[in-house]
Amino acid sequence: MSYALSPSPDDMLAIRETLADYAVMMGILDEIERDRGASANLVALHEQAYATIRERTRLPARLVTLGLRDHAGRTSGNPITDLPLDGRLYAIKSPTHLSLATIDGRRHIAYAVTGYEPGWPDHAEARLVLRDDETLILVGIAGAAKPKETIMATEGILSRIGRVIAGVAHGSIDALEGANAIATVEQSIREIDAVAEDARAGAGRARAEEHRLKAKIAEINDEIEDLAGKIEAGLANGREDLVKPVIGLQIDLEAQRSALETALGEAVSKIEDAGKALQAVNSARQDAVARLAALKRSKGAEDGSRGANASVRNDNRLAQSLGTIERVTGVSGRPATGASEVEELARMQREKAIQERLARYKGQSET
Repeated sequence: MSYALSPSPDDMLAIRETLADYAVMMGILDEIERDRGASANLVALHEQAYATIRERTRLPARLVTLGLRDHAGRTSGNPITDLPLDGRLYAIKSPTHLSLATIDGRRHIAYAVTGYEPGWPDHAEARLVLRDDETLILVGIAGAAKPKETIMATEGILSRIGRVIAGVAHGSIDALEGANAIATVEQSIREIDAVAEDARAGAGRARAEEHRLKAKIAEINDEIEDLAGKIEAGLANGREDLVKPVIGLQIDLEAQRSALETALGEAVSKIEDAGKALQAVNSARQDAVARLAALKRSKGAEDGSRGANASVRNDNRLAQSLGTIERVTGVSGRPATGASEVEELARMQREKAIQERLARYKGQSET
């Protein structure tokens, strides 16, 4: 199935910026392929590239995951004019509008069904395509049969924060091999901050949607009440011919209100989920900051211990050398301790010699 989108200029800018970030992701994967060789193991590829992609792009986590598999079917260097989608990244909202996840949040865009094509060879449920000045979403029929929207933003946030928490919990950072634990925790904190920003933005959008829906419901309630007054006036004047269409309009408005109330319940649920995500984010950040401080203290103590141990080792080597000299020559060597006291006495002795010579010069000049 093919959907032709009619995006506004702002929507089109968000789509193009998302494609640009997706091109950056493909470039990162191309670099890894050249440096380390292509990998058919998605788990290994995820470990090698995921953190870098999330740091250098603003792509939703789900799109990054789909892109890891999508890269295998692309030719390096070709322009990026399409990207994969699934039910978390797009959703049919009504017969005229759908929602699409971009790097600038979800966009509600008008669409029209333009036709059907036999077969669906793509690994993704759907694909966003820019082609011949058209913006299309091509969908496998199995994917199109699921119009219900999943709360991508909240699920993505909870999934991301769960991965970050798992990365810094239970001392796993301390056990990292071949990696800088402090740098890893600092990167986790930066990612937590990014997740927190996403959670706040999602909560803000849900709150704005709640206010909009409440205002629309109140408007419909006022209109239904106004129509009720008109119906009573028409019946009082014996104009049933006028009253029947008005009653039909009132029934239609009540149906609209019911749909809006359902949407309002979904918006409230989104707000609650975003609140839970923010609580998880804040807790994870506190844990990561505490772990980072502990790691830094541990590293400082370790560095100090290494310095102290080096000093002890040097003293031991000196003592061993002096002992060897004494055994070979039969002459006692310099003691390994008391060096600072010897230096202070030497300084005092030199100062005394200077004073004595100064006194002699003074005595000679007076005579």
